[in-house]
Amino acid sequence: MTTEYQMLIDGAWVDASDGGRFESFNPATGEIWATAPEATAADVIRAVEAAHRACYDGPWSRMTPTQRGQCLRRLGDLLAEHSESLGEIETRDSGKMFKETRWQAKYIAEFLQFYAGAADKITGETLPIDKPDMFVFTHREPLGVVAAIVPWNSQLFLTAVKLGPALAAGNTLVLKTSEHAPAVILEFGRLIAQAGIPDGVVNIVTGHGDPCGRVLTSHPLVARISFTGGPSAARHVLTNSTQNFAQVSLELGGKSPFVVFDDADIESAVNGAVAGIFGASGQSCVAGSRLLVHADIADDFLTRLSAIASRIRIGDPMDEATQMGPLCTRAQLDHIEREVAHAQTQGARLICGGKRSAAGEMFFEPTILDCPSPDLRIVDTELFGPVLSVLRFKTEAEALTLANGSEHGLAAGIFTRDNARALRMSRAVRAGIVWVNTYRAISPIAEFGGTKSSGYGRESGFQALYDYTRPKTVWMNMSDDPMANPFQMR
Repeated sequence: MTTEYQMLIDGAWVDASDGGRFESFNPATGEIWATAPEATAADVIRAVEAAHRACYDGPWSRMTPTQRGQCLRRLGDLLAEHSESLGEIETRDSGKMFKETRWQAKYIAEFLQFYAGAADKITGETLPIDKPDMFVFTHREPLGVVAAIVPWNSQLFLTAVKLGPALAAGNTLVLKTSEHAPAVILEFGRLIAQAGIPDGVVNIVTGHGDPCGRVLTSHPLVARISFTGGPSAARHVLTNSTQNFAQVSLELGGKSPFVVFDDADIESAVNGAVAGIFGASGQSCVAGSRLLVHADIADDFLTRLSAIASRIRIGDPMDEATQMGPLCTRAQLDHIEREVAHAQTQGARLICGGKRSAAGEMFFEPTILDCPSPDLRIVDTELFGPVLSVLRFKTEAEALTLANGSEHGLAAGIFTRDNARALRMSRAVRAGIVWVNTYRAISPIAEFGGTKSSGYGRESGFQALYDYTRPKTVWMNMSDDPMANPFQMR
């Protein structure tokens, strides 16, 4: 039976105003299992207006920061409590491994708990002003309505790192789900009212880029846009934001270098490389999809890596024994096939994989390509799949040149026992996140984000909290004397 979802607007679950719907299919089975509303422009406008009222006129605007934090804390508790069912829905809708989605839903609750505790710790400053009769201070106030747009991968996580700081700071939210896998966010939306969050504070709309995304990101009442997705869609977001001058943050993925020096712990580095590119079937913004390995250890490293890759168990993402599930979209799969084939025409040597898996239509084998040059197109093309491009280097300087030789700049991994080298590389590599002798570690305390075409702005940590506020400066005249004649300078 097909599940029919509705959108959350102003505390009510509603269909699209014209009755339009779109289908969501299970990548593991190919079956259409759910439908969601195709939001019209009028639906999006109604959601933004509801968020605006909730921000400035409703009970949310009168709640203290501590009370807002209590709502977030309850929401985090509910998320952890429902992690099993939410994980199952996310797996069915996106194909991600159930053991990962279940764990992730539970861990994401800690992000909401972090911002719950931070809500009443947003402070201003007292300024040592150069005018003796003046007392000047700042306080930070919410921006207003936030438009949050998340992709289909890691939906709950990417929602939490936007919703948490936005609500803690007193903003309200219109959240647009991915059109490829909207279900888990709509299921999450059922917890909003249970957490005591007033109607209109969080609204969830579903639909495609036009009209849903376009109307949302250009609406004059939207004060901030937080977008995670691809660079093509991001360009539309930036164009749309010229209509409302909203603040914009972009997290756009990458082609992250995974650098292994000849003194590295080989076993640790191989395991890190496997996690970096084959974890989540390579469908991660921070996937370590460019392996840069020292020439002296490259053959041994690739032998070990390909041995593990060829034994990865591909299959049903609900099965605890499965290690890699399907890809989410057919367009993504077709793109990967084309790029892998093209790389081989450019001289790349296929070490393993390279084709669809026998496990099913949407499954692709773990693939490793030994590339003779960084000039191959695949080396700096984000595939969002289990495909690793390999380059060899001889010196630290060469490794750094290769690492930075990309239009992307989200993440990087460095494996070496030389701490001085690790510090030099971590400072010199142009990426927003650098992991040394580990990979894909996250925490609510640590901010993340990119540079270059991987975007700008930061999510998670206290930095994100302050990014959802603006400082207001207040001047108070302490003198009992009347103001001086304005035409006599003093």
